[in-house]
Amino acid sequence: MSADYDVEEILDRAGFDADTNVLTRRQAEVLVLRERGVAQAAIADRLGTSRANVSSVEASARENVRKARETVAFAEALRAPVRVEVAAGTDLYDVPSRVYDACDEAGVKVNHAAPELMKRVSDEAGDAVAGREVQADLLVGVTTAGEVTVRRSRAADGPER
Repeated sequence: MSADYDVEEILDRAGFDADTNVLTRRQAEVLVLRERGVAQAAIADRLGTSRANVSSVEASARENVRKARETVAFAEALRAPVRVEVAAGTDLYDVPSRVYDACDEAGVKVNHAAPELMKRVSDEAGDAVAGREVQADLLVGVTTAGEVTVRRSRAADGPER
């Protein structure tokens, strides 16, 4: 695939600002090209560096994006007025009533019917849910807008960090 992309224009259109972004300009440039299917070797030629360096820059960029997403998810979980701890071993079918009860107490409406809520918890929890069983402690949050967040949690009786 050709590497004839105007990276500066793409970064400008996407609103990239190195002063406010967790990515360096070089990381953003590499991601622009990689997301368009440009091979690492072609990017290395274009940037005047080695393929190994491009690979390292790309790996660092993807890790920074992962950490940024995790930070946003953490902040959203803290901000949610409804937080329901779901212990490992809980039946997934018991989660909606617990969430609805907590939302009723807080005066918050959930944007999901029970089947959708169970699917959302299962999907966002990943391998922390197997079949109907919650395998790891979870924290289910509901924002004032009714959006549901799901995070792995530390055991309620474990040390705070």
